[in-house]
Amino acid sequence: MADIPVLTIDGPSGSGKGTIAQLLAKELGWHYLDSGALYRVLAQAAIKHHVDLDNEQKLAVMAHELDLVFSLDNDTLKVMLEGEDVSTIIRSEQAGNAASKVAALPLVRAALLERQRAFRQLPGLVTDGRDMGTVVFPDANYKVFLTASAEVRAERRHKQLKEKGIESKLSDLISEISERDSRDSQREVAPLRAADDALQLDSTSLGIDAVYKQVRAMCADV
Repeated sequence: MADIPVLTIDGPSGSGKGTIAQLLAKELGWHYLDSGALYRVLAQAAIKHHVDLDNEQKLAVMAHELDLVFSLDNDTLKVMLEGEDVSTIIRSEQAGNAASKVAALPLVRAALLERQRAFRQLPGLVTDGRDMGTVVFPDANYKVFLTASAEVRAERRHKQLKEKGIESKLSDLISEISERDSRDSQREVAPLRAADDALQLDSTSLGIDAVYKQVRAMCADV
């Protein structure tokens, strides 16, 4: 497995890591893993089956047995949970906050670790998340840590929701993103942080094209 190249993009919610990762995976022809979707789907499954989000033992069992299928449909990640398309519902702010809570549980992270590593297949893997370069793929060939101010990330999220016809308050989004940042960076297991050997980029004043060019230049040998 070590000879299969991996590019990890970590960072907080709304930093643009998912967009960059999908663009890179498409250009390189590599597999793509949205690790955050795993936690979002698990949280959705817990809600569906009336399991408390702090019930670590039950959530860990669910993580092992999760009936989950990922696929790319017209360059969009399609997520099926127990035969149901949950691609849209897991992208809500409620789902994101729920995912952040279950992701802080050690047994849950351990249960999903091997599942994430199984995505490492030829010709290569591009993955985004919070701990891809520090815990899941510490031997990754290329590592990026992408961030931006909470205000800018909230504005981006507000725009996305508006385009989907979903009402939201910018002030609420800023509060929710800041709260999630704090929870993700302060958790005991696999906290949100940049790997020591990661390229760190602040996209507060950068567009997607500018960020993409810098990341692509880093792996120009591919």
